[in-house]
Amino acid sequence: MAAAAFMIRDGNMLGQNITIIEELDRLGGSLDGSGSPENGYVLRGGRMLESKYLCTYDLFASIPTLDGSRSVTQEIFDWNTVLQTSSKSRLVRDGQRETAPEFGLSERQILTIERLAIEPEALLGRTSIADQFDPGFFETNFWFLWSTTFAFQPWHSAVEFKRYLVRFAHMVEGFNQLHGIMRTVYNQYDSMVLPLCKWLEARGVHFELETRVVDLRLVEHDGEKIVDRILYEREGRPGEIVVNSQDRILVTLGSMTEGSSLGAMDAAPVLNGKMAGGAWTLWDKIAQGRSEFGRPSAFSDHIDASKWVSFTTTLRDPTFLRIVRDLTGNVPGEGGLVTFPNSGWRASIVIPHQPHFLGQPKDVAVFWGYGLFVDQPGDFVAKPMAACTGREILTEILGHLGAGTETMQILDTSTCIPCMMPFITSQFLPREEGDRPQVTPPGYGNLAFIGQFCELPDDVVFTVEYSIRSAQVAAYALLGLKREPPALYKGAFDPRVLYKAFRALHDLPATHSGHPGPNSRRATHA
Repeated sequence: MAAAAFMIRDGNMLGQNITIIEELDRLGGSLDGSGSPENGYVLRGGRMLESKYLCTYDLFASIPTLDGSRSVTQEIFDWNTVLQTSSKSRLVRDGQRETAPEFGLSERQILTIERLAIEPEALLGRTSIADQFDPGFFETNFWFLWSTTFAFQPWHSAVEFKRYLVRFAHMVEGFNQLHGIMRTVYNQYDSMVLPLCKWLEARGVHFELETRVVDLRLVEHDGEKIVDRILYEREGRPGEIVVNSQDRILVTLGSMTEGSSLGAMDAAPVLNGKMAGGAWTLWDKIAQGRSEFGRPSAFSDHIDASKWVSFTTTLRDPTFLRIVRDLTGNVPGEGGLVTFPNSGWRASIVIPHQPHFLGQPKDVAVFWGYGLFVDQPGDFVAKPMAACTGREILTEILGHLGAGTETMQILDTSTCIPCMMPFITSQFLPREEGDRPQVTPPGYGNLAFIGQFCELPDDVVFTVEYSIRSAQVAAYALLGLKREPPALYKGAFDPRVLYKAFRALHDLPATHSGHPGPNSRRATHA
């Protein structure tokens, strides 16, 4: 969708000449949001936003909100000027909140962080984070905060961890209170996907939903390779689309939410494999015999290392929100992620501003959470999180919140829907050069790759920004435009940023009082 918008806005393409093929029954990919107050709302997840997502804000500066009152970018910045994230309880241990917890890093661990920030990626190769740090690092508050904010595991790629350190160096100061993290007014499907979809539809873009692309036929043409057939399945029947060298084919490789499975209040989700959808099988198919298309098995064949469970809870009683407010000191939408570091599941929850869905009734609230250690037993429910129903997951969370005698009332008035995602952190798995293909593979005339599994130097996966930047790079390259996406923000080269990060890593007092709101940085991407 982002690529289509860039082609229309910057490449002067007619929307009627653009077709988006989507396997699911709705657009938006991993930025989904659905459900009802009666049956429960569902969010598989939501991506963090911050002020340096320059491609994201460049795109949405051209997209009006659903009511047409302003751009989506302006709405986001206006909203985060009013409601700035400032957690008073980023960590909760034994029913007690910890405000601005110290990182607790040793000098050796800080030196390792600093080394990783400057070490070339080629030297890190397929090493993991655990290969770089002593075991004590994974018991520090810094790791609890970093790993749950970004969903890192010790066995994940040291290269990706390094990229995050560099990319978000400007956020290290204030990270223990989530300063600088931005939110949309509603969930990202309602606030971002729907306005973009409306904008594209108004310009005549065609959408082919519930259509699975199963293969691309590639041929030689005038000394280069091109796609001349797109093979697909729709309602179990095969079909093909004939294209030529003047057509542009953009392929989203892989999917972090492929094979997702929903449970219910009294049913656990199932664990699917890559055959449950078409994203990984398509990449496997077209990469056979073509090393320039990357190595999908590096990401898709290690489900035990990439899975976790999220859950969305619909509340029809104010008791839960009152308990969380009293414990954390934050109102909904203000505090951000709350992590229970002593939890066997390494569970976290976030209470967004209400309403979180368009049309959500005033007497209904929604919160989201997830667990990193889904094969470990809980502390209040003696089962692995992966085997738990929504009722059992909510029981575990209520135990960590100290709900006590109010537990049954909350359970009786709530709907908790768990979601197993087998590939959710697959993009973080150890990799080396060549595992991810270039956005425009060399030697191909009308083909580009986009999404989380193509290579963009220095930028970080598991972000909206990465998907949109890849789409912008692909659109400009395939159309031959003499344009470049906004330059990647590199705060790690700013001595002021490094000085503040150095002080924060050493648990020294901040260099200023308070924290700058998004409005103070608006000129960065105006």
